[in-house]
Amino acid sequence: MIAPRLLTAEVELRLSTLDDAAALADAQVRSREHLRQWEPVRTEHWFTTDGQLERLVYQLDRYQTGHAVPWVLAEGARIVGAITLSDLVPGPFRSASLGYWLAPDALGRGLATLAVEAVASVADSELKLHRIEASTLTGNAASQRVLERTGFQQIGMAPTYLHIDGYWQDCNLYQRILNSREPGA
Repeated sequence: MIAPRLLTAEVELRLSTLDDAAALADAQVRSREHLRQWEPVRTEHWFTTDGQLERLVYQLDRYQTGHAVPWVLAEGARIVGAITLSDLVPGPFRSASLGYWLAPDALGRGLATLAVEAVASVADSELKLHRIEASTLTGNAASQRVLERTGFQQIGMAPTYLHIDGYWQDCNLYQRILNSREPGA
């Protein structure tokens, strides 16, 4: 079990639970317009407690099988963001993909940087990964700054990489090498 971590005196990074469904639905509703340009088109069901519960069941199943680690950024009972390591690959690759979002009322406080740095630390010390990768839309300068501040380097650009906001969009690709130890060590 991965222990919770305080990012600030008010915001905790902790593993998601099924009990987060209502708070995540609330965060998604609060963030709907802000996140629209950075995410796939969402159905109305996505913004409901049941929709978030379905997503949590899927994510927590992937956590139990070692394929993902879903966290939330909790400020008391409110969710102000989420960060996930997905597609964890063992063996000689020892890699995972990073994704995160913040509610608009949480922006400008350094929370994304703190969360990415905390997750990178867990990926290295507890999950024993070698690297983590991330992508951003080419126009997402704020997310690119977060990645660069936390030790990620751009390794390329992928045309029409993700279907976001209703169409295929180009993305910058990033990676952070965590260590050079032998796999599993």
